[in-house]
Amino acid sequence: MPAPRVSDNQPVTVVVTSLVSTTSTVKLFFYNTREGFLKSGKWVFSKSVKPGGKSEFTLPVELPKGEWAVAITQDLNNNKIDKNFIGIPTEPYAFSNNFRPKVAAPVFDDCKFTVDGPGKVVSIVLKN
Repeated sequence: MPAPRVSDNQPVTVVVTSLVSTTSTVKLFFYNTREGFLKSGKWVFSKSVKPGGKSEFTLPVELPKGEWAVAITQDLNNNKIDKNFIGIPTEPYAFSNNFRPKVAAPVFDDCKFTVDGPGKVVSIVLKN
């Protein structure tokens, strides 16, 4: 009988605080490449979380070892993320490392964190 396969995935806890709405869905997009970062459909996976009346939540995920970045949006009117005329979201958004872009969208290196073992905690403050 072959030995059970050991997964390279590591438990990671994403903690999101300061939600603008305690009822609107929060979407988290997980990326692991510079080239695909923030490009539609290029995330490795995404998760949707209903805050259930709370202004924060904890999301356990399993991620392979390596460099990762997370982008978060909160759709306040339950359609799609609204943007202004130059493409900047007008609804709440945030990134891992709590990177707050000033003019241009962030790049992967601004938001990346390393998963190299169990117990990684990624804390993100979602602000409007």
